Amino acid sequence: MTIVYGIIILLLLIFVHEFGHLLSAKMTGVRVNEFALGMGPKLFGFKKGETLYTFRAIPIGGYCALEGQDEDSDDPRAFNNKPAPKRAFVLFAGSLMNVVLAIVLLSLTIFSMGQTTRVIADVSEDSPSYANGLRAGDEIIAVNGVDIDEWSEITPVLKVLVDRAGSADIDITLTVLRDGAEKNIATNLYENEDGRIRLGIESKVKRTPGLFFKSFYYGVKATFAMSRMMYDVLGSLVTGKAGMDQLTGPVGIFVAVGETAKHGFSSLVQLAALISLNLGIVNLLPFPALDGGRLIFLLIRKITGKAISDKTEGTIHLVGILVLFAFIALITLQDVDRFFIKKGDETPIASVETAETGETAESD
Repeated sequence: MTIVYGIIILLLLIFVHEFGHLLSAKMTGVRVNEFALGMGPKLFGFKKGETLYTFRAIPIGGYCALEGQDEDSDDPRAFNNKPAPKRAFVLFAGSLMNVVLAIVLLSLTIFSMGQTTRVIADVSEDSPSYANGLRAGDEIIAVNGVDIDEWSEITPVLKVLVDRAGSADIDITLTVLRDGAEKNIATNLYENEDGRIRLGIESKVKRTPGLFFKSFYYGVKATFAMSRMMYDVLGSLVTGKAGMDQLTGPVGIFVAVGETAKHGFSSLVQLAALISLNLGIVNLLPFPALDGGRLIFLLIRKITGKAISDKTEGTIHLVGILVLFAFIALITLQDVDRFFIKKGDETPIASVETAETGETAESD
């Protein structure tokens, strides 16, 4: 199923990217000759209006063939004959759609998980909290006299207490509401098998209409946090602080999908959001054949006029494609060596923690 999941995710993300180009081209009056999902020989297709829609044999990749994008064309609706702002919009739209998809996927994941409340849903029976009388249904309103307005505030308060004590072996007092009355319960923290400090309680989650908008806010916040992380990695690659071993290709992505799928559908959706954002950012890099490279040429030609012909630019982008294919082949060989020959057990892309929302269903 790993291969199936991987193919579905890649096809979805590539479809969204190319659909961004298609939609923006139609909006700006650019002629689209073909919209293809997949690469290689055509399996089937149909024509609607002036555009041929095809599904191709190799289920990785895709393209949106615009009239006059890589060659001179006299068609007034050709890409090369459109004003620079419209061409820039078409080039940028693919990556924009990937970013939007990442936000949507993360927002839906956060919404599906629900919003944590101060009410306890479950108490581990082998925990000190249970032994000291804490029960499901209790609503935590204070920890050691510090008022708690949201569940997400509990962990930071506990962390401060542990840091002050210099040890996890501390007693705490939880103030809870039970049957409308306040009750103080003295208990203590403990370490689980992973060495994490815990109370042994879980939050009751709920879904409200307002949570949808709150989830969207957190989805945007998480997407921008991931973007910063990716740009940091790219910066490390450029400066030489990180090497080729930090990169992964299609094989590594399939391995990541397989590992992530073991943790459930939610984790798989988060991974898809991460890959979508990665696809959007990488495509905006200033390299020939990528959308970012085409945007750079658009700027240069706007400044220099016809100093660079459509044919010359098309040739440079063709060379760029060949270099990219060679690079992908190199990364693929590295992935094969890492995950199959050496049987590495690392996952190249980790799912995004929904802790970006600042909320977790279990208290440490």
